[in-house]
Amino acid sequence: MSVDYNTIKGQLEACGQQHLLKCYDDLESSSQSTFLDQLSRIPWDSIPSLVEQYLNAQSCSLPRGDVAPAEVTIADPETAAELASRGEEIIRAGRVAAFTVAGGQGTRLGWTGPKGTYPATPVSGKPLFRVFAEQIEAASRRWDTPIRWYIMTSEANDAATRSFFADNNWFGLPRTQIMLFPQGMMPCLDASDGKVLMESPGCVAMSPDGHGGSLGALRRSGAIEQMEMLGIDTISYFQIDNPIAPVIDPVFIGLHADPERSSGEMSSKMVPKIRPDEKVGVFCTVGGHTEVIEYSDLPSSLQSETDAEGRLRYDAGNIAVHLLSVPFAKRLSEQNELPWHRAVKKVPCCDPTTGQELIPEEPNGIKLEQFIFDALPLAGRSATLEVARSREFAPIKNATGTDSPESCRQAQCDLYGQWLEDNGVVVERDADGHVLASIEISPLTAMHSGDLAGQELPARLDQGDRLVL
Repeated sequence: MSVDYNTIKGQLEACGQQHLLKCYDDLESSSQSTFLDQLSRIPWDSIPSLVEQYLNAQSCSLPRGDVAPAEVTIADPETAAELASRGEEIIRAGRVAAFTVAGGQGTRLGWTGPKGTYPATPVSGKPLFRVFAEQIEAASRRWDTPIRWYIMTSEANDAATRSFFADNNWFGLPRTQIMLFPQGMMPCLDASDGKVLMESPGCVAMSPDGHGGSLGALRRSGAIEQMEMLGIDTISYFQIDNPIAPVIDPVFIGLHADPERSSGEMSSKMVPKIRPDEKVGVFCTVGGHTEVIEYSDLPSSLQSETDAEGRLRYDAGNIAVHLLSVPFAKRLSEQNELPWHRAVKKVPCCDPTTGQELIPEEPNGIKLEQFIFDALPLAGRSATLEVARSREFAPIKNATGTDSPESCRQAQCDLYGQWLEDNGVVVERDADGHVLASIEISPLTAMHSGDLAGQELPARLDQGDRLVL
């Protein structure tokens, strides 16, 4: 359907953004159509309020008295077994879907292409997408139900991601079991006056709307409607960069569904922070509701505050693993209840009158994004489950050092080495306790150490040995 110029012109004039059309008459006919199509997909009715609210917004600061440590569940073996039993019933009934946020590129890792295509495992170098595909296939087999997999890409990597899945035969999963869709985009604002920036003549400068925008993307793509039709009521949310995250976890699902601990709308996992200044958001209680406070917004006095046993009081580190009910996600996506966050960045743009390219030397633009964890205080009661970092959190974010491919591969070797030790294998470790062999265990072989019982295993693994199971 063609977009009417006068309709767009009226919308832009109503919100003071008519400068965007100054170069319109200079564009080729096809470029005009493309430009109008882009403009038609921007929520112009909300732009004035966003400009008013975020043009001169300051960073968040929280009164000391409003904040308390979050209530966290630490599941002992008996509790874990009880929760797992409930969770397995829910999984087996086909009520759980996996949802991966995978809009990033591998640029920071020196990798060309979507981050999900990055080789992540210690021996064979399986890409992140394959790691999670194998988890989903293993869970589907274990609980005898096809687990749907929803993947949010971005405009930058959607085509490449689709090609990667097709080239890899959808990693052996039925094509109908997977749905890919791009996240939304928001226009970049001039930091000096709130005018929407032009990337080039006939193209608005846009940026991704953040992982909180995943809720809107679920709705626009038809994913929520499909979930409702299939009887899926629980979404397992995780990001693409953490290959050891158990994406279908019956203990976590059982906790989320426990009416004594949760309203069943949104639940989260956390790991204890390793030091006060670790750059992770922290789960806190604010005004009786669970919230995540960004590390930069949590006062340093609270960051380092300890209890009688010397443990950090504010240590519940956010690892971006959540469960959301489908009705809750649908409500938030329809009402767009999540707040926006501003980031002032250098945004290449052009003069809207002359079309001349402008390369900023200083940050000149405001990018707006939403965060998924801002849904937490909108839930009636949110459950937070403490898990072991060594078993569930080894992200790949940086090229070197902490949270790098190297640290992630070592974490995988350490985890799988522990699984083997649990089954009687002698595994050589260094003075810091790190496994010296390279070990890789597919979820199709074992989803936890107990699955290795009775399998043919080596008697020992020493430095330099390589094992793939």
